[in-house]
Amino acid sequence: MSVDSGAVPEISELVPEDLDNLLAIEQKAYSIPWTRGNLKDSLLGGHLGLSCRQEGVVVGYAFMMKALDEMHLLNFTIDPDHQGKGWGRYLLAAVKSRAREMNCQRLLLEVRQSNVRAIRLYRADGFTQIGLRRQYYPCPHGREDAIVMSRTL
Repeated sequence: MSVDSGAVPEISELVPEDLDNLLAIEQKAYSIPWTRGNLKDSLLGGHLGLSCRQEGVVVGYAFMMKALDEMHLLNFTIDPDHQGKGWGRYLLAAVKSRAREMNCQRLLLEVRQSNVRAIRLYRADGFTQIGLRRQYYPCPHGREDAIVMSRTL
């Protein structure tokens, strides 16, 4: 089932009990994933964490940090088994909604230059490139540039 086929996504705040599921998704989605420690630090360190669930099971999540009137999207991940089915669009809409509720005027993010699917999602949602961070992300054979994108809310 997917969002496109009528599944009803559930958005909720992440809780410590979600850590095992988040780590499993991270490890499936990335060659160099966030560690359990990274996820726990974000969750318990004051970053806003949202989950997108299908019948109670986490299929995607986002970590965000508010700075003045901007929301910085730190991690936005959809389980690879659920990618391309509308979950990313749904979770991104929830991120924007929450940022607006928190009086943010702009949403910022970095995305790997090689992550064409994510870049396409962000551009379709109105994000534009505002910069490039050289050698930002670790990758199996060195480092990779990040595209910095922004969207007015």
